[in-house]
Amino acid sequence: MTRRRIVKQEGSSSAASRIQRSARVQKEKTPSRWWLKRGLLVLFVIVMLVPCLQRTLPGLIQHLVFTHRIRVPFFVDLSRPSDLSLNHTINMYLTSEEAISLGVWHTVPESQWKEAQGKDLAWYQKTLRDGSPVFIYLHGDTGTRAETHRVGVAKVLSALGYHVLVPDYRGFGDSTGEPTEAGLTTDALYLYNWVKARSGNSLVVIWGHSLGSGVATNTAVKLLEKGEGFDGVILEGAFNSAGKEPVKGFRWYYWRVPGLGYFFPEPGAENLMVFPSEKNLKRMRCPLLFLHAEDDHLVPIQVAQQMYEVAASAQNAERVKLVSFDGSRGYLHNGLYRDPLLPDILQEFVLSL
Repeated sequence: MTRRRIVKQEGSSSAASRIQRSARVQKEKTPSRWWLKRGLLVLFVIVMLVPCLQRTLPGLIQHLVFTHRIRVPFFVDLSRPSDLSLNHTINMYLTSEEAISLGVWHTVPESQWKEAQGKDLAWYQKTLRDGSPVFIYLHGDTGTRAETHRVGVAKVLSALGYHVLVPDYRGFGDSTGEPTEAGLTTDALYLYNWVKARSGNSLVVIWGHSLGSGVATNTAVKLLEKGEGFDGVILEGAFNSAGKEPVKGFRWYYWRVPGLGYFFPEPGAENLMVFPSEKNLKRMRCPLLFLHAEDDHLVPIQVAQQMYEVAASAQNAERVKLVSFDGSRGYLHNGLYRDPLLPDILQEFVLSL
């Protein structure tokens, strides 16, 4: 009886050992299988999600480039420029193309502010023929024409006796539509032609700040192709996209799989943002004035110097000038309008045209 019990215990022990070994093997296999399942699940989610994101990414990238939905300053009625002490300014809406309405401010020379009180759009348009230079100010990304530094530029120019038109591109401020590089160029070209049709022999100068510098050079080339040109161009805080890839919806190599391109095509050319300012400067043949702060935190002064050299080589040093502002003044990217010497710089440039 004792021997049988011993044998039974040995068998039980052997069976238990096999069970334990089997459990250990199963336990060792389980994590690898779990990770495999998890990896396949992640891959499936990516494959399904990426095409959906691709549908929305162009809009996201569009916002990141233009940041046009950030409509600062807040709680400003753009139809009432007088609320910002622009008492000799009218708000109007122009149609640059079908379904695109542009909000535009027209500020007359400060000397006419009393006469301007209560006047309608027809009166303002008529004043464009008074012989005073006309500036079209193309602002940068983010915000509206009511931004402090944009209002500041309008006041400086008006005080010098110039007309100033400040548009919000499509998608910005109270203008309709969505911004694209081609669309912004179309808006600027339309406004220029609108002004030229009403300003007689008055000088028309384009001032492009930041993003607006790219729009300005694009527009200049479009006019050049028609045998026309600006009387003068001012580029403030100008950027240079030379050597960089165009901003476009992200590319995914899995699209190379036959058939997927049919269901999930790449975004079209309308989502391409290039702004080839350096290339444009090589073709432009109008007087140019670069304005740049040495402490510009968004576009280094070296970029302006490089662009100046390109433009001067394409024309000559007499027609192309660069004025830099000491970094100790703290103007950064948007504050040049505060410089006390700026009015003299602008007057000298206009007199040279």
